[in-house]
Amino acid sequence: MTTKADPDAPVLRAVLGPYKHTQALKSGAVCSSKLRLDFADVSPINRAFAPMVRELRFDVCEMAIATFLQAKAYGKPLVLLPVAMAARFQETALLRRADSEIAGPGDLAGRRIGVRAYSQTTGMWLRGILAESYALQPQQARWITYEDAHVAEYADPPWAERASPGKELLAMLRAGEIDAAIVGNDVPDDPRFRTVFPDPVAAGEAFRRRHGFTPVNHLVTMRRDLAEARPDIAAELVAMFKQAKAAAGLAATQEGALPTTRAALRPAVALALRYATDQGLLPRRLSEEEAWEGSPPDDGGA
Repeated sequence: MTTKADPDAPVLRAVLGPYKHTQALKSGAVCSSKLRLDFADVSPINRAFAPMVRELRFDVCEMAIATFLQAKAYGKPLVLLPVAMAARFQETALLRRADSEIAGPGDLAGRRIGVRAYSQTTGMWLRGILAESYALQPQQARWITYEDAHVAEYADPPWAERASPGKELLAMLRAGEIDAAIVGNDVPDDPRFRTVFPDPVAAGEAFRRRHGFTPVNHLVTMRRDLAEARPDIAAELVAMFKQAKAAAGLAATQEGALPTTRAALRPAVALALRYATDQGLLPRRLSEEEAWEGSPPDDGGA
């Protein structure tokens, strides 16, 4: 995998986030004689999701798990690679004002909760946690959104409404126009905000004890026609991701490691499918077999 790529090898247009575990791929320290990767510069990475599901603009693309499941259910020609790119506890992303009367997740019934898009993966995980642990169903709150889903065919459910043009998530929370907000990976360092979960770390650990994994936010997808025509390339890509992860010092047994096998990722995909179905994110019930269709089989690696 560290051998120089054949100049006649296919060149795959790829887009990945700037992580420690992608550095070796982007620098060329991890490469292959079977393929070459030509990286597009898209920042933040979520701006690549809509072009991928709507236009197949890339050959290989990092993608939020909720976006992939929606794309698959709507028949988009994508294949899931068993490579987790980002995983974390979600509870730190659910915020309230410091002076709010909301004392915990159980107080969110009937409240207005802002989220970038109803289909956002962090929102999907948090709604699932709220339903599972606090008996708060999605339709028992009002979900205020600011963007459409990456998959153009999807329409928000009746219990979601669009914020007025020009409104911004955190500004609305500061002003009291919404009662809580779901942010992304970058939680604001603002003393005016507190997490809705009184102890978000303990709540995250409780999720991991219950389900056996840390929630996965982003995986890797590729075009189905390419995966079908060259299954050896799909398998080679997975092997390259594994080597890049090892180069970054992420051992398979390490706390917080990012799985790179179907076996390790199956529980996360299965639960995401259940949550997405329960929350009205999918137009039809999608089976696990459909979600993994075309994905290269595990070879026993980490």
